[in-house]
Amino acid sequence: MANEVIPDPLRQHGYYRTTAASPELRVADPAFNVAASIETIRQFEDSDLVVLPELGITGYTCGDLFATKQLLRAALDGLMRLAESTVGRSGLVVAGLPMEVGTSLMNVAAVIGNGRVHGVVPKTFLPTYREFYEGRHFRAASQSDPATISLGRQAVPFGTDLLFRDGDALVAVEICEDLWVPVPPSSHAVIAGANVVVNLSASNETVGKAQWRRDLVVSQSGRLICGYVYASAGGDESTSDLVFGGHCLIAENGSLLGTSRRIGDGEQPVLPGATALTRDLDLQKLAHDRRVIGSFDDFRDSLPRPYRTIDVGRDDSASSADENAAVKSRTRVIRRIDPHPFVPDNFAEREERCAEILAIQTGGLVKRLSGLPDDLPLAIGVSGGLDSTLALLVAVGAVDHLQRDRGVIKALVMPGFGTTDHTRDNALELVQRLGVTCQNVDIRQLSLDTFVGLEHSPMGIEVDAKTEIAALQARLQATPDDAYDLVFENVQARMRTLLLMSRGFVLGTGDLSEQALGWSTYNGDHMSMYNVNCSIPKTLVRYLVRYIADHRYDEQMRTLLHEIADTPISPELLPPTTDGKIRQSTEASLGPYELHDFFLYHFIRSGCDAAKLHFLASQAEFSEPHSEETITRTLQTFIRRFFNSQYKRNCVPDGPKVGSVSLSPRGDWRMPADASSNAFDFHPKNEDRK
Repeated sequence: MANEVIPDPLRQHGYYRTTAASPELRVADPAFNVAASIETIRQFEDSDLVVLPELGITGYTCGDLFATKQLLRAALDGLMRLAESTVGRSGLVVAGLPMEVGTSLMNVAAVIGNGRVHGVVPKTFLPTYREFYEGRHFRAASQSDPATISLGRQAVPFGTDLLFRDGDALVAVEICEDLWVPVPPSSHAVIAGANVVVNLSASNETVGKAQWRRDLVVSQSGRLICGYVYASAGGDESTSDLVFGGHCLIAENGSLLGTSRRIGDGEQPVLPGATALTRDLDLQKLAHDRRVIGSFDDFRDSLPRPYRTIDVGRDDSASSADENAAVKSRTRVIRRIDPHPFVPDNFAEREERCAEILAIQTGGLVKRLSGLPDDLPLAIGVSGGLDSTLALLVAVGAVDHLQRDRGVIKALVMPGFGTTDHTRDNALELVQRLGVTCQNVDIRQLSLDTFVGLEHSPMGIEVDAKTEIAALQARLQATPDDAYDLVFENVQARMRTLLLMSRGFVLGTGDLSEQALGWSTYNGDHMSMYNVNCSIPKTLVRYLVRYIADHRYDEQMRTLLHEIADTPISPELLPPTTDGKIRQSTEASLGPYELHDFFLYHFIRSGCDAAKLHFLASQAEFSEPHSEETITRTLQTFIRRFFNSQYKRNCVPDGPKVGSVSLSPRGDWRMPADASSNAFDFHPKNEDRK
């Protein structure tokens, strides 16, 4: 009777655990090498795929010993022992060895698992230049190769046209030099459907080669939208003129997930021996990226031959005790889950990113303004908050670039019933220091007149034409903290837009996060003639303002901008507390913006479902810990508001795209405004039942 299957959370969310390993080795000693490989494989029992180096069963540097019957027989015996060691182990192991095929000797990779050899793939391109001399020993793969070979009593598929299916993974194999040629075999294999490519390599170390090797692996994974697992021979292989470093790399769609230690990496100690690297590939993300990049499949008709798919026979209906133990250990992904995917952790990279984004924002606005009269006012509402500050700074940069007078910028500071002295004073000081035209318009009386005209009682307070602003303000500030009045908020937001639209070309300030959540008043702050912030998520705005402060202004201005950057995020539409503090916290209403931006990135960029979004958030290390309840509540808010707010995004103004995530209805995100969110909702109880 089969043991009860324990659900594997990693496989449920599309993760495929891969290991690239370079075990200890003795040149021309297959018995030792196989024993070392078996021990290495056991160390990575919970990996779905283990990749070993090129010719690792014998060693790469055997030279003319490759032609001896004794070595070839020992290598084949070693392969069978290696296969036997995988009995009861799910997943794949890929090992390299020399093999007789007919009258030829070939450099091959054997794909084994659960006690058998599933297939053998020969090397296509043999390096015979400089320090390499493979053409002396081996024959390259060709169209005349047999479709199968005999290993003992087993007929085993053979050829470069083999793909190995392991659950959602479709694995292709190439060997060392195959990656370094103009059209690697993996380029054809992925067109045939492979999403994981493994490379068994024996790449020696020379100055600068490690970076080139890294670039090749990363760029190939990006071109092919696949996972790429690279295992190279280690220091024990070093002999004569060559030193091998044991460099193991794993990349995914243009990103390096990890790299192992290697000889020459500058760290101590520098010793021969085993190296290894384990990372989880996200097959769901790869599938999503291939779906949305329509040109990926355009080369399918150019395949030189059909491919054969070998099902490795993973049985998910029955699991051994060892397999269940391995599953139990897979509670966390082995890859970094970036808690702030829009904001680089590395300071230098973040500085470079900020400079590039600001240049894109400014360049877009310069182009738009260059088609308008020089003296046309550029109107912008300045609140003393982050978004309007960033938009104003970009506007100043664009006007300076066009060599126009900064006075053409009409900054309107429009305090309302929710404005605090802190933000108003910051706004007024900001526009004064920047030298733009400033107009301070208190919108409270205009809003009160509108309430009277609408016969609306703001926050439940009766008003008429005789109501005094000071008295109303005092009564509003005395209302309970949970008081709510949407008309009260919308009237103020639309009043500000009316004043702006009446003065010139309006520059919008709303950011990407607000678009995603619909956190704007329709035809209020939602509308402008051009919006430089439309592709900037909330978690990035603060860094952009700080970057400008630190690189472009004097100490007094830096102090002011940093103070603005540290101000709590609020639309300031509800009255402040009785002691003048901000009452309306956006994050208290919606949940932490770092969670919303995290969900936004992975939903748009990777197509993650709600269960996976929740899983990823539980794995990430945010700036402060978030409880399970907070993650769940914020995720549910994100999904609900994202679907409910598409009607606002369908008519947003133009603005520059700066990153891979954009919600523009013209170039990036097209979605029906009336789409139901039912299939996308997150229900923890339902997930538990699964």
